[in-house]
Amino acid sequence: MSSDKVRSTKLKFKGEKTKKKRKRDDDEEGPSRRRRKDEDDESPETWVLPEAANEIRGPAFILHPSDPSPICITYDSTRGRIVLQSADKEKSEDAESPSILKRAPTDVSQVWVVTRVAGSPTINIRTGVGEGKFISCDKHGLVSADREARGPQEEWTPVVFPDGMVAFQNIYEKYLSVDEVAGGQLALRGDSEEVGFGERFWVKIQTKYKKEAHAEEKKRKDGMIDMSTADEAGTNKLYQAWGAGKSVVSVDDKKELKRAKKEGRLAEALLDRRAKLKSDRFC
Repeated sequence: MSSDKVRSTKLKFKGEKTKKKRKRDDDEEGPSRRRRKDEDDESPETWVLPEAANEIRGPAFILHPSDPSPICITYDSTRGRIVLQSADKEKSEDAESPSILKRAPTDVSQVWVVTRVAGSPTINIRTGVGEGKFISCDKHGLVSADREARGPQEEWTPVVFPDGMVAFQNIYEKYLSVDEVAGGQLALRGDSEEVGFGERFWVKIQTKYKKEAHAEEKKRKDGMIDMSTADEAGTNKLYQAWGAGKSVVSVDDKKELKRAKKEGRLAEALLDRRAKLKSDRFC
C-alpha cells in the first residue's frame, strides 16, 4: 500500500493562501465563542435580529406581531403606497407558522433600505422597489412613502428593547404604530405618545451589515477611526441615498475641507458639499 498522501480535490486559485486550522480544547469552547462561530458560519444574506440601534442598516424586513398572523410592512409600487399584509399570506392551512427567527422576506416589496443620517442617531427608511421613496410622517401623524428626498419628517430614531423588538420615533417625538382604520383595515400611524404593543416591531437585517456595524464600533473603540479625517468619498458613500450606489464627490477645492477641519466644522462642510451635488428638487 502506498504511503503517499491523498491530494485534495478542492478547487484552489493561484496565489490563494492556505488557511490554517487552529486547534482548541473542548473546555475552551464557551457560549460566547460558540455564538461568534455560528455568526461566522452564517451566510452574509442571512436575516437576523439587531441587538443595537447602530446595527439597523441596509436591507430591512419589518414585521408587527399581530394576531393570529404577523403583519408585514410592504410597498405597493403600482399605487405608490404602504400596504400592511399578513406574513403568512401564501402559507397553506396545514403548514406551521415559522418563528420570527426563521422568517425572511418572500418578495422584494417586503424589503426596505435603511440609511443613516450623518452625525446623528436617526435613520431614513426608503423603499427597495420603484424610485426609492422615503417613509415620512407629518405633524398630524399621517405616514406615507412618497417623498423623493429626505428631510426632518423622513427621520426616525430606532429604539431597541431587551427582547429584540424595535420602536421608531419620529421628529415630533411620537412613535410609529399599527392602527385599525375604517373598514377594519390596518394602517401605519405616527402619533402614539407611548410605546405599547402596537408600537413594537420586529426588524430583521442581513448578517453582513450587522458584522459591519460591529467592525465599525470596534475600530471606533480602539481609536482606529478618526472622525475628523476628511474622507469625502467614504463619507458620501455612507450617507448618500442617491447615485445608484456610486460615491459622487465635489469638484471644489479640497483646501476648503482642510480649513473647515482646523476650525472644527468638518462635518458641516462635508454636508454642504454633498447638498451642492444634488439637483434643486432634492435640496
